[in-house]
Amino acid sequence: MHTHAIDGSLPDLAQRFPGDRWPTVQRLDDTHGWLNFDGERYRRIDHRCWSPTPRLADMDRDGVALQVVSPIPVTFCYEGDAAGTAELAALQNDFFARMVSTHPARFAALGSVPLQDPDLAVEELRRCMDRPGFLGVEIGTRVRDVELCDERFDRFFAVAHELNALILLHPSDQDLPSRTTSIGLGFGAGMPTETGLAAATLIGSGALARRPRVRLCLAHGAGTLPALIGRLDRAARIAGVAADSAELPSRQAQALWCDSLTYNRPALLAAVDVFGAEHVMFGSDYPFPAMPEPIDDIVADLPPELRRRISRTNAEEHYGPFPRTGAHALPAAGGH
Repeated sequence: MHTHAIDGSLPDLAQRFPGDRWPTVQRLDDTHGWLNFDGERYRRIDHRCWSPTPRLADMDRDGVALQVVSPIPVTFCYEGDAAGTAELAALQNDFFARMVSTHPARFAALGSVPLQDPDLAVEELRRCMDRPGFLGVEIGTRVRDVELCDERFDRFFAVAHELNALILLHPSDQDLPSRTTSIGLGFGAGMPTETGLAAATLIGSGALARRPRVRLCLAHGAGTLPALIGRLDRAARIAGVAADSAELPSRQAQALWCDSLTYNRPALLAAVDVFGAEHVMFGSDYPFPAMPEPIDDIVADLPPELRRRISRTNAEEHYGPFPRTGAHALPAAGGH
């Protein structure tokens, strides 16, 4: 869970949808390139982003049985023309589908949707879930200045439940608080803060209670939410919510999922405490510098049963068994 990829031949949508900011890929050679955004260099990338071959080599080296590929968040483009974003999402999903169909035992996918137009988003979600190997979609933490708790998104989440689609919630750099990005803390503080705030908004607004059966997974170990949950409970109690109420934020949070990407064992255990051992899945942020080193660094010294759950069996219980990998394949309890 929580790896990223992009089509190395992504067309420049600015030619057809001028005036909006779009991503492009500038290939420097067979192995290096730039991901550009709005005509400016955004991130240095390499062939692991667009080619299955180096990904598979890394997976075999690290004992990774299966990767779930998903969009790079800068490509959400919710600020852009909805028709352009829908075309971009379809292009990305076609690319993911090619990866999955070529290596169906090694890759699954979370697609992209134009969430600024919920009807178009539902159409693309249905198209994704009709394709082999798609588990759901990845979305941002906000859509323009609209929170995900807004009722305009209720139908999208209802259809996600209908299709048994997993929704990975991942902030984009464009939505991070300027207080963090202006002093270089976008990655360290902005990402987890935005994730935690989005989750707290879903809980506190009542949206999660309206959408109780949606499988919603929070990136980055749910960000700051595990640290906030006690205070959210206290605020609810002050507002009159009973201690045994299902509306208590900590009880609502038990319906959520998160990945393991906390970089810190106590933080990961705090997420396990909030969401339950059955609701945490292994995440790596592959192939970017944010990857743990080694890739299983966060989970390696966990108790064996918890490590198995996070690394493998929580996902297998919903999506079926993973293959073994490499010449010295890890046992079913071992690989990620």
